[in-house]
Amino acid sequence: MDARVQFTLYTHIGGPNGWKVAFVLEELGLTYESIYLDFTKLEQKSPEHTKLNPNGRIPTLIDHKNNDFVIWESNAILLYLLEKYGKEDKLGVSDGNDKYNLLQWLFFQASGQGPYFGQVFWFKRYHPEHLPGVIERYQKETQRVYSVLESVLSKQEWLVGGKPTIADIAFITWNRAAFNVSFKDLPGVDVEKDYPSAYKWHKTLEERPAVAKVLAVQASMQKQ
Repeated sequence: MDARVQFTLYTHIGGPNGWKVAFVLEELGLTYESIYLDFTKLEQKSPEHTKLNPNGRIPTLIDHKNNDFVIWESNAILLYLLEKYGKEDKLGVSDGNDKYNLLQWLFFQASGQGPYFGQVFWFKRYHPEHLPGVIERYQKETQRVYSVLESVLSKQEWLVGGKPTIADIAFITWNRAAFNVSFKDLPGVDVEKDYPSAYKWHKTLEERPAVAKVLAVQASMQKQ
């Protein structure tokens, strides 16, 4: 590892959860090296990785300037980075109630958006048996999650604190998965028209320089 690099991020080229950690590392101006695990070789389940992350998934982050501290679970990583290295309250909030609202949205993303959106992805792309009823269920849950986001973002620009925070950034990658898979070819659904505020919020987040930089890296790697 380059001694000038503070973090090692174990991630995956396609997996959404690792990329949102990269967004926050870039937003905070922190140096890191990404190691892209090969899921086809089950590298995420290897002893070398599971000794760091017993769950055998990504992302896993090592902070070399904090005694090689290891942390896993993407939203836990975002909170760690914010609380330890956030600058002038960037991507965070200072009000006590807002801090709980930030946690609320991170929990909603982890328990609602990620799992449901991910299940659509799995059953449409990888499950050996085509199960229309299962796909329909998770597509409806995806629509429900977007309805929740739309109901809030139609009244305010950001999820909490009147500013972009890690709560907003946590949603970016699975939003992209929804646009490309969950909602694709779904009759009667037009994300831009049906959820205009949530769609605008997402596109504004994608245009942030740090986010755009990371997305360009991902796009370049996926072309290789």
